[in-house]
Amino acid sequence: MMRRYYIWIVLCLVSISAAAQPRLRQPEIYVGAHAGVMASTMLFQPGVANIDILQSPLTPNGGVVFRYAGHKVCAIQAEINYMQRGWREMIPYSSSTINYTRQLDYIEVPLLMHLYFGKERFRAFVNLGPQIGYCIRDKQHIQGTNIQMTDIYSILTAHQYLPIDKPFDWGLAGGVGCYYRTRKIGLFQLEARFNFSMGTIYNNRKVDYFSQSNAMNLSLNLAYLWEIKIK
Repeated sequence: MMRRYYIWIVLCLVSISAAAQPRLRQPEIYVGAHAGVMASTMLFQPGVANIDILQSPLTPNGGVVFRYAGHKVCAIQAEINYMQRGWREMIPYSSSTINYTRQLDYIEVPLLMHLYFGKERFRAFVNLGPQIGYCIRDKQHIQGTNIQMTDIYSILTAHQYLPIDKPFDWGLAGGVGCYYRTRKIGLFQLEARFNFSMGTIYNNRKVDYFSQSNAMNLSLNLAYLWEIKIK
């Protein structure tokens, strides 16, 4: 619990420091879209035999972006994104293995502080801020050889195979990247981002099985943004 307070304090300090920067004569406003791939896993406590995030299969993600820069070196960025979260397990079955994949599709809305550095055309940046999300689909994929469907229900009896309890999610997002501003055709951007959910997908009261069931994601995205000129 204290870790969450420390994170919010850091976010507040970063926001105050950014707001103290000199204002731009002409605000920079961008709209655009991004798409890429991500790896996802879940942090369960008690733990389960899910695959590490670096070994997780890549899934698609994408969304729309709005960015407003009214001060030097900092901007506000809002997004509406589609993301495929989940986890993967290798479950022993007879003389073979069941490949179990849980797919959780989310609509997410991050609100980020965008800090940028560099020259007018080429810049590096850091994104940091909170996000909220809602699970719109919960799906299970089961693959393996010689699996009898009548055995599936007796095998998948652990708590993590039940439908999720909490479709609403909240957490933090942070990313680093760079972009190039062209003179006439907009801005091209590359970003690596880390997302960590503070919310849990299963109830975590004292009487519940899991005390922790948080999502963790790594993504790599390409974006194209168009600058809106205000006269």
